[in-house]
Amino acid sequence: MLANVQGVPGPLDGQAVASIYREILSTSRALQRPTRVAHLGPMATFGHQAAVDRFGSAADLEPCQTHAEVFSAVEKGAADYGLVAFENSTEGPVNEVLDRLVDTPLQICAEVSLPIAHTLLSRSTSLTSIKRVLCHPQTAGQTRLWLAEHLPGVAVLPATSNGKAAELAAQDTTGTVAAVGPRIAGEVYRLNVLADNIQDIAGNVTRFLVLARSASEGATGRDKTAVVFSIRDRVGALRDLAEAFATNAVNLSSIQSRPSKRRAWDYVFFIEMDGHVSEAAVQRALGKAQEHTVFLKVLGSWPVPAD
Repeated sequence: MLANVQGVPGPLDGQAVASIYREILSTSRALQRPTRVAHLGPMATFGHQAAVDRFGSAADLEPCQTHAEVFSAVEKGAADYGLVAFENSTEGPVNEVLDRLVDTPLQICAEVSLPIAHTLLSRSTSLTSIKRVLCHPQTAGQTRLWLAEHLPGVAVLPATSNGKAAELAAQDTTGTVAAVGPRIAGEVYRLNVLADNIQDIAGNVTRFLVLARSASEGATGRDKTAVVFSIRDRVGALRDLAEAFATNAVNLSSIQSRPSKRRAWDYVFFIEMDGHVSEAAVQRALGKAQEHTVFLKVLGSWPVPAD
């Protein structure tokens, strides 16, 4: 639905239109019963940002300490949806999430791609007044060069999360403390933006998957499907499986592997392909692929996000 709205010509770009429409949908649902969304927390982090971007600010957002808690909340019915980080463009896949997808009954129903853009936030309005910068250690590494160039000699101190860093910066009364984090941290804690996009490497993006207890709606004509499988222990099994998709003109956009938790030196593979599981070509390919696997499980089909 959002993809259709983004494609309508008008004075606003697609992203702005989608953002407005998302808030309308979110508020409308909240008047009935707020959509309950479990996400990796705490508040004012990129997980929180991704949840707001997908479900709007009127959703009932429940921060969780681990991805395992997100899965559990949706599986037990405590949340309608779960949002988990799946992979990062510079760091690769999130192995904890890959492992949970093997056994969970949940289905992938959507995805959110979030640019990892860091912002320098403070109660102060002057960069020259900053004497201490708080952020998560990983974030400190991602912004090290910018901080060294623009805040030389300023102490960079660790925080348990970027959300916590923003909270501490908001409590500062001296005007000398700043935090590094996503833009939503400034909104949550009402901090001033001293600098935008201070990450050292541009183009860093994290993909989040949206999980639900039931499958997404039918095919839209622009979908992708994910499966997990384990192949039979014989020469050429993986080649034959890949050929099952090629002969049915189903494009494989991603393949990743993880050690199986069931047997030493056994591996499970995760594949993403173009198309919806209800489409004939995808069904034929999966049927043929199943001949070469010990087990094969469809993780879900969902619409490809608009660019």
